[in-house]
Amino acid sequence: MLFVVVLAAFGTLAAWFLRSEPRGLIKILALFYTVGLFSVAVAVSPLGVDAAPALGMRRANWRYLLFGPLATLALSIGVSQIGPEPEGMKQVMELAQDPGKLIPSFIAFALLAPLVEELIFRGLLYGWIESRWGSIVALVVSSLTFAGAHYEPAHIVLVLPLGFLFGWLRRRTNSLLPSLVSHVVNNGFAVLSAAYLSG
Repeated sequence: MLFVVVLAAFGTLAAWFLRSEPRGLIKILALFYTVGLFSVAVAVSPLGVDAAPALGMRRANWRYLLFGPLATLALSIGVSQIGPEPEGMKQVMELAQDPGKLIPSFIAFALLAPLVEELIFRGLLYGWIESRWGSIVALVVSSLTFAGAHYEPAHIVLVLPLGFLFGWLRRRTNSLLPSLVSHVVNNGFAVLSAAYLSG
């Protein structure tokens, strides 16, 4: 509940700030994810030293740190062949193709976005649900919520299988690290591929 309250309050402030500033997709998403990161930090701050373990920030077997990214790339490439490319992804790829925006795009989409999304969905939400209804319910609900947060129907279809894979990694290892590394690799591969294909 604390996370929702803080996110709503600072999200409103961020929206007000963007009204008076020049807009750009990178700036908007970077600000949005920064607000999300801050909200997670505030929400778990009462736990003190137990905050990191509560979010799943603990060691994981190296096999899952290797298997996760490989499975994610294979699944992502496979799923991308079954439907149209989401409009939001097209905009991100267009930004990555601009040499002057490649580094900001990579930071925002391949580092910040996966970090915040994993902390929210496989960290905060998964941990809260697991403590009440068990890991299976946590896996399903966090995966569906993760997909739904991408709001665009084509994007939901694309990320739903990834959400279940990330959730499975979280449940299997009891750690956030495999899904986080997998998510970073997936987004980073997409950004760098777009930059490479643009020449």
